[in-house]
Amino acid sequence: MDVIPQSSELGPQVFRFLEYLETERNASPRTVEAYHRSLLLFRRWAGDDFDGWHLCGADTFRSWLYEALNENLKATTIRLRFAALRSFYEYLMRREGLQSSPLAEVSLPRTSQSLPVHLSLNQMEELLALPLRVPVDKKSPPWLPYRDTAILELFYSCGMRLSELVALDADSLRPGENVIRVLGKGRKIRLVPVGDYAREAVERYREMAGVQGGDPLFISRLGRRMSCRSVQLMLDKYLRSSELPFHISPHKLRHTFATHLLDAGADLRAVQELLGHSSLATTQIYTHVTRTRMQEVYRQAHPRADWED
Repeated sequence: MDVIPQSSELGPQVFRFLEYLETERNASPRTVEAYHRSLLLFRRWAGDDFDGWHLCGADTFRSWLYEALNENLKATTIRLRFAALRSFYEYLMRREGLQSSPLAEVSLPRTSQSLPVHLSLNQMEELLALPLRVPVDKKSPPWLPYRDTAILELFYSCGMRLSELVALDADSLRPGENVIRVLGKGRKIRLVPVGDYAREAVERYREMAGVQGGDPLFISRLGRRMSCRSVQLMLDKYLRSSELPFHISPHKLRHTFATHLLDAGADLRAVQELLGHSSLATTQIYTHVTRTRMQEVYRQAHPRADWED
């Protein structure tokens, strides 16, 4: 495994679990690193009292939770740490013969559900136009702004995850086709429609950069597959040249894709399929966004809509 080295401190079970996340669940490097960090934090907290993962009981995890609450850690931070532990113990039950998970008896603090941030249509159009407007470094290859345009168009056209975008190969989107093959979580392949703007942007970039066959679709100046970090740095570069009022991550572009579809009347289950969500509940948060927008439009437009929040 190339993301997390084997750790004698955590033991071989954790190493196999992280390898399973990376190879079988197709988890992103960021997720694997976050889970590794959470397991390591617990193991170091347990110290000399740790007798092995199979022997940890619910009371041990309640003690760790109690200490985290006393440190005034955010509920989201606590839940992320315990998500790693829950996932690890589910793995131990499936693969290592553990009978039950001690985490099943541990109740976590609730979090207030925040609505996903997204761009308006005008803001999205402003962002899409930036790569061909911002001056290009003289040392950069001439195809670079066209690559960046293709990346942004694909994000908005398909709503894919950042890890899915950087994993695309040139033949994931064949010339003239309006469907792209995306390798999602759990190594599941889904077919996602691609709009003409995005398809044409990709074809223009591919021709200029000479990307073909089984090559990585999006390459760096050195001809290597782009990393997740390099895509975020590219996005940050254009944001500095824009008047957009907040920081934008690739995931916010995914939020924008889903919200704009639902605003236009798209079916929730269709959006679920396009996003690659295994559960409809994950997709339903976007309905809260569109409902909030609908209420705001009503409040501003209707003469007798003077209600209190």
